[in-house]
Amino acid sequence: MDCANILVSADLGDASPDRVRLAAGLAQRFEAILTGAAAHKVPAPILVRDVYDAIEQEERNKAQVRGILEEARALFERSAGEGIRTEWQAALAGPTTHLVEQARAADLVVVGRQGPEDEDTGPLGVQPGPVLMEAGRPVLVAPPRLVHLKGIRIVVAWKDGPEARRAVTAALPFLREADEVFVVTVGDDAGREGAEAVTGHLARHGAHATTHLLRAARQESDDILEFALRQDADLIVMGAYGHSRLREWIFGGFTRDALERSPVCCLMSH
Repeated sequence: MDCANILVSADLGDASPDRVRLAAGLAQRFEAILTGAAAHKVPAPILVRDVYDAIEQEERNKAQVRGILEEARALFERSAGEGIRTEWQAALAGPTTHLVEQARAADLVVVGRQGPEDEDTGPLGVQPGPVLMEAGRPVLVAPPRLVHLKGIRIVVAWKDGPEARRAVTAALPFLREADEVFVVTVGDDAGREGAEAVTGHLARHGAHATTHLLRAARQESDDILEFALRQDADLIVMGAYGHSRLREWIFGGFTRDALERSPVCCLMSH
C-alpha cells in the first residue's frame, strides 16, 4: 500500500491535537497529503411559532455549527504544523458518516481510541468501531496523549483470515521500515494458523520478522497486549472482527479491547 492521502478525524477534545500531530508525522514520513475532517449535524428548530421563526432558528443553528467547525479547522491547521500538504473537509452532517464518506479518497484513516475511561470528544467526535467496519480502509486507532508513531517494533497479531491478511498488506509500509516485526499467534492451535508462512512473506518484502507462538495464559487480547508491552512495541497490526445487529456493530473480544484500551497504536482492517 502506498500512502498518498492520510485522513484524520479532528474534534475539539483534549486528545485531538496530539492525534493530528501523530497523523502529520506519518504524512511527512510517507510524503502524503494530510486531510482533516470534522462534521456536526445542525440541530432542528424547537418550539417554533411559525415558518419564519423556524427559518430564523435554522439559520442561527447553522451559523453556530459553522463556528464550531471553524474552531476545529484552526486546531487542525495549528496541530498539523508546517512542512506538509494539508486539506480540510467539513460538513453539516453526522461526524462518523462524514468521515466514512471522506475515506473513499484516503489510504489510511486515523481516529482516536474511545474507551470508557477516555475523555469525551464532544459533538465532533467519532466512534472508531463504526469507522473501522464501514470505511473500507485500514484504520489506525491512536491512544490519547500519543504524538509520534515510529513503528520501530511492530506486533502482527495473526489469526488466519481475510481481515488479518488485509491488515498485513495495509501495514507493509510500516513493516518494511521496522527494526523488528513479531508475528504472534495465541492458543492451542497457534501452530496451524500459518504464522511461519506470514513471517516468510514479510521477509521477502524486506521486513525483519520472527514468529512467536504463544500458549494462552489469559484471554487473547491480554496475551497480545502484554507481549507487545514486553517487546516495547508501539504498533499492533491486526484484523478486526465483528458484525452488525440492529444498526449497531457487535465486536469480537480482541477487537473490542483494542478499540477501547490498547496502550499502543493499532492498525486494523475489516
